[in-house]
Amino acid sequence: MKKDAGTLFLLPNTLGSKDLTSIPPAASKAAARCTVFVVESLKMGRRLLSALLPDLDLDQIEFYELNKRTDIYQLEEMTTPLLSGKDVGLVSDAGLPAVADPGGKLVALAHQKGIPVKPISGPNSLMLALMASGFNGQQFTFHGYLPQKADARRTQILAMERKSSHATQIFMETPYRNQILLDALMTTLRSDTLLCVACDLTLPSENILTQSIRSWKNNPMPALDKRPCVYLLGRTQQ
Repeated sequence: MKKDAGTLFLLPNTLGSKDLTSIPPAASKAAARCTVFVVESLKMGRRLLSALLPDLDLDQIEFYELNKRTDIYQLEEMTTPLLSGKDVGLVSDAGLPAVADPGGKLVALAHQKGIPVKPISGPNSLMLALMASGFNGQQFTFHGYLPQKADARRTQILAMERKSSHATQIFMETPYRNQILLDALMTTLRSDTLLCVACDLTLPSENILTQSIRSWKNNPMPALDKRPCVYLLGRTQQ
């Protein structure tokens, strides 16, 4: 580790809820140590800090934005305060930073530069969905977002189905494209394949359902439009 470097704290955010009960006290304590924050978006980062630390003067805080458009030169700039001894908080718009999130690039760079990294636990939609699915939690693969082109999406769905008998397959979709993905799953997967759909995790509107494709077709579909969802293919544990 680099001598006198600050610590990069990986701070949890909620999954869209204004209720902070899912955020551990350690997150507030770590955030209070930081005078610099790297956020996915300024609006969501400021909102979290205002809730965690109501007395914090946000005008005295230095912010950097890290998203999918951030280049290596901007990432290098974000390590400057850390190398000068300042503690920095990394925050995603939802859930844990660096998990299905561009913050992982800064974490990797911090390790390269000998900067200490300290993760703080909190809600994560992937792990919550896996816990609630009833599927194999010992072996699993996260695929991120599936291809938008129909042929490529179908090919990946079939590949995941083949692997789902021994390892849970986890994937996501942009909320406004949920119905497109669900339709593709219904027309591609075998009738006995098990699908779990976990929506609005930790929110009052949370909905988690695991059943066969045959049952999905025979029972009314939940309204998924604009709702954040995690999808899983797998087998139930015996």
